[in-house]
Amino acid sequence: MALEHADVLRAAHLARLGLNDDEAAHYLDDLGRILAMVDQLQTLDTEGVAPLAHPLETTQRLRADEVTEPDQREAFQRCAPAVEQGLYLVPRVVE
Repeated sequence: MALEHADVLRAAHLARLGLNDDEAAHYLDDLGRILAMVDQLQTLDTEGVAPLAHPLETTQRLRADEVTEPDQREAFQRCAPAVEQGLYLVPRVVE
């Protein structure tokens, strides 16, 4: 894919980046190399290759699901300015 100076300036505008012409010329070279690499990767045969959720085959160690702190709900609700039926009452925000 051929990339032009105007393409870089348009992408910068869409990303709300302020680029001058010298910076755009620098990014034109960088983006051109990136797109060339993507084109090269597109030529690879990936038939039969299953997609991965993560590049490493590891599992997440999880902690035991145990209660480690006492229930302080009543203490917190005593400090609240307004509580009704166990729920905190707050001023209406959306009309």
